[in-house]
Amino acid sequence: MWWPSPRRIWTAPAARLLAALALAGLTAGCFQPLYGDPAVVATANLDNKLASVAIAPIDAPNGSRLARVGVVLRDDLTYQITGGGAQAAPTHRLTIHLAARQQQVIVDIHTARPDIQNYGIDATYELVDLNTGKTVIRGQTFSRVSYNIPGQQQRFAGVRGLRDAEDRAAKVIAGNIHSRLASFFVAGT
Repeated sequence: MWWPSPRRIWTAPAARLLAALALAGLTAGCFQPLYGDPAVVATANLDNKLASVAIAPIDAPNGSRLARVGVVLRDDLTYQITGGGAQAAPTHRLTIHLAARQQQVIVDIHTARPDIQNYGIDATYELVDLNTGKTVIRGQTFSRVSYNIPGQQQRFAGVRGLRDAEDRAAKVIAGNIHSRLASFFVAGT
């Protein structure tokens, strides 16, 4: 019976581990955190840059569900970029356009009423440098969330489920736009 030598068993894993540690050591200086306390670790001064973005009111028909979603999205994004603090003098303007859609996923075969629906928001956004008037970012993002409709006897619960789905979708859109803005202000692209 053949047995591998003990030296051969330990040599390959040790070499792989040594190579991985060497690569980690070489790339350790390339990491720069986006967020954090500047007194502890050098950051990209992202808080001040994000706080200087003025978010334009989201255009939607007055009194519509989309107008309410636009307000929720704008408020959530404003809180994310300012951290609840005061906004700095604006250097950039962000405009957002929304489109919403609903789709029935599961329909009750006895009543022909939807049991589960998807709610989606498609957002296009544009960041303009106020000094030059040039568009520096133009992008799109989306969010799809599902919600239950418990039955025809509980219509209020179905309306409330839709409202919660709208709020969740707006929060996802705000997070996506916030991440894209942070990426722009750190990397410049």
